[in-house]
This record gives sequence, C-alpha cells and structure tokens, in this order.
Amino acid sequence: MTPQFSALGGDRDAAYRALAQRFRPIFARIRAGALQREQQREMLHVPLHWLREVRFGALRVPVAFGGYGVTLPQLFALLTELAAADSNITQALRAHFGFVESILTADDSAKQQRWFTRLAEGDWIGNAWSEPGSAKQATFSTTVLPRDTGFELNGEKFYTTGSLYADWINIGASDENQVWVGVTVNRHHPGVEVIDDWDGFGQRLTASGTTRFHQVPVTAEDISRHDASATTSDTAFYQLVHLATLAGIGQAAAEEVALAVRQRQRSYSHGNAARAAQDPQILQIVGKVHSAVWAAQALVQQSAQELNYARQVQQQPQLADAANQQAELAVAQAQTVVSALILDAVELIFDALGASATSSELGLDRYWRNARTLVSHNPRVYKERIVGDFVVNGQAPSYQWRIGTV
Repeated sequence: MTPQFSALGGDRDAAYRALAQRFRPIFARIRAGALQREQQREMLHVPLHWLREVRFGALRVPVAFGGYGVTLPQLFALLTELAAADSNITQALRAHFGFVESILTADDSAKQQRWFTRLAEGDWIGNAWSEPGSAKQATFSTTVLPRDTGFELNGEKFYTTGSLYADWINIGASDENQVWVGVTVNRHHPGVEVIDDWDGFGQRLTASGTTRFHQVPVTAEDISRHDASATTSDTAFYQLVHLATLAGIGQAAAEEVALAVRQRQRSYSHGNAARAAQDPQILQIVGKVHSAVWAAQALVQQSAQELNYARQVQQQPQLADAANQQAELAVAQAQTVVSALILDAVELIFDALGASATSSELGLDRYWRNARTLVSHNPRVYKERIVGDFVVNGQAPSYQWRIGTV
C-alpha cells in the first residue's frame, strides 16, 4: 500500500487529522480532475469554488471572526496536501494567504474587522506587484494618486498570480511622493483588466500574466504604508508557500510512480525480476523518491515552526528581530535543499518506468515542469550566499525582494 504522506508525521496528530478531514474529500475531487485540467487548459474556477464552499481561504482567520484559526504548521501541511492534488491551485492562492497574514499582523482593528469578515465569507485575494520591462527596483510605475473624491490607481503588472480568480487584488504602487505603498481594489471594477497571457511551461493554470488598472478608484483605508525599516518574516512566508507547493508536487509524483510500478506487467530481459514490483533496483528508485519527499515535507514543517514562533513574538521587540532573522534563514536553507530534492525526485521517477511513461496522455512531465517553474522563483542561487554571509559576517538577511532595473 502506498504510504499516506502528511507533513505532520502521518495522522498521529489528532488535531491536524480532524482539521484535514474537512478538506480531504475536496482535495480528492481536485486531484481526480487535475490531469484533465492540465491537458485541456481548463482554468481553476470550479475547484476554487469547491474550496470557497468549505471556506478554505479562512484557514488563518481567527475563530472569533468565523475562520478556522489554524497554526502556521497546520496551514503549510494543508497547502502541501492541496499541492499534491493540484499544485496550480496552491500557487494561485499564495497571494491570498500572504494577504491574510498581513491582516493578522496589522495594527488596525477596523481593518481587521473589515477584511476578516470578507475572508470568512469566502472572498479570494489576488496579487499584482511585479512589473514588466524596464521597471525599477526601488519604485513602481503603477501609481495611486490623490483625486477630488479619494485616490485613483493606474498601471500595468505582470506575474499577477491568482488575480483571474480573485474578488480583490493587492497591488504595489507609488504614491504622489514616489513612496511605494500597498493598495487593494475590487477585482470586478470595470477599470481592472486581468489577461490570461501567462505562457510559462509550468504552473500553466495559475493565470500569472498581465493585469491592467485604468482609473480605478481607491479609498484611503485601502492604502497601506510600508515601513522600510521594519524587520518581518513576510518574505519567508511567501517563499515557504512555494516550498510547500514543491513538497506537494513531489508527493503526487512519488505516489504516482509507486502505483505505476505496482501495476506494471512488462519487464526488461536484463532486469532483475519478471515484474518491476519485484525488481530491487526499481524498488530502490521508488524508495529514493519517497525518501526525498519525506525530507522535503519535514523541512517545510520545520521552517513553518520557525515562522510560527516569529509570529508569536512579533509584538515583543526584544525577541522579534532575532526570530524574524531565524525564520528567514530557515526558509532560505530549506529552499536550496527542498528545491534540489524535488527536482531530482520528479526526474528520477522516469528511471523506474519504461519509455511508455513519457506518453503525453499520462502527463508525468507536468511534475518536472511545475517544479522547475517554482524553483525559478526567487533564485536559490542567492540563498546559500545569504546564509553564509550571516553565519560568517553576521549580515542580516534582506526582508524585501524586488526585481527590475537598478
């Protein structure tokens, strides 16, 4: 029997088991249609509706506001399970859960009340921060400027993952003083145009393409000012969503190769057994793949524990800075290892199977394509240097990542 993976050590954690059982029937429905959606380019509206019905987007919303109030380790375990069902969905919801974290840590009770109510009712949040072409690192060409009745947003973004499916979009923009701010607008306003032009070879259904904003009205309460001097674990959170997604991709690939080997009837004349399921070399490959996934999920959970602690001490200045640095470094280290483990695992599965496994009908290539696309985000090549610079020179990690021309 194929093992049931869980990032919390199987189902021995009763609290997690009770929580996950609410969502696993939906995950199973999502997984059943994942290959068809991939092959026929069916966008994610239907599975996201299923998740909305069970209020999956309210996982981190406090119970007092109608949410589930889960811990960060529980959240990342669920995101890993969802990614095993369809990694496109987990990535499409990355901005949503990042936005929820920003509301949880906001020092504004009215803002929390407003957004927690929306989130508990099932609203999804999308993202629009990166800009195309010759955009500058230090500012945005997208602007939010004062008008007689409030503010107005204008600009164009790319990599707007999840915005096609969202009710609201969180945007990075420059104000009248060229200071960058966060802005949240209604996705369905006529001045908002979300274009499905993402052409990456992986994560094809995340709608990570262009979004344009033309004369979109913004109220003052929907603008957030950023404190550039603050140390936070926000970047670690966003990166850890990618790592949970990678761990889920690995889980799906590991389970699929085990099933394929179990069912395979053909064997090679120069193999070690009449069936692949009795061939020790093939079993070794399957074991190696599963071990890599187990290790990746363990690293995601260990990083989530560090992030959880940083959130718990955020209001204690004497502890918060060190905790944020520890979370950032934990995720940076996990990124390099998890990326290597999963990329190796999703390639290695083909060594356990025959040439028939390359059939487009099976779609096994999607695991490598999706993993490779995710690993290309926030390049891992820099992470080992950042960790080394900290342990040798005491250089604190950066808390904001920006891309563009200098």
